[in-house]
Amino acid sequence: MSEDTALVVGLGNPGPKYEKTRHNIGFMVADVLAGRVGGSFAAHKRSNSDIVQARLDGRQVIVAKPRTYMNLSGGPVAGLAKFFSVDAANIVVIHDELDLDFGTIRLKLGGGENGHNGLRSTSSSLGTKDFLRVRMGIGRPPGRQDPADFVLKPFSTTERKELDLFCEEGADAVELLLRLGLEGAQNRIH
Repeated sequence: MSEDTALVVGLGNPGPKYEKTRHNIGFMVADVLAGRVGGSFAAHKRSNSDIVQARLDGRQVIVAKPRTYMNLSGGPVAGLAKFFSVDAANIVVIHDELDLDFGTIRLKLGGGENGHNGLRSTSSSLGTKDFLRVRMGIGRPPGRQDPADFVLKPFSTTERKELDLFCEEGADAVELLLRLGLEGAQNRIH
């Protein structure tokens, strides 16, 4: 990646009701990143987001959590990108991924949204799908459970035992992506 400012956005839903749910894994990883740089999230009113501004490996990085619900995430992401003059190639979105087993992390550039409303909103608001993604596997719902219901449920007892480590690994993936670029980070993670 270039040395330009990077925008790292964790997707999730605001409020205590959603705090520990699968859909909020992006927020959880953003919290880990903020902790690593010793930053506290503060309101960025122009974008309706909470942000931490920091330097990672000498590079300016904005870590953000939109204050909107998941399906409206794109507005805050686009607002931050415009305010900080960050182009899509320097945007990293961290999100939950049903098509990956819990604990699996995959990195990619662009692609479809696979029914993920946060990604759909972000693509629509940015006018492109060509932004970097840190896909945090949460697995498929059991039986015939509706995926929309599944992502809004807390992690299972077994998953909760591994959740902190999984979020740390997600933060590691973001840092590798910023340091080595997509191909270099994929070679280490995949």
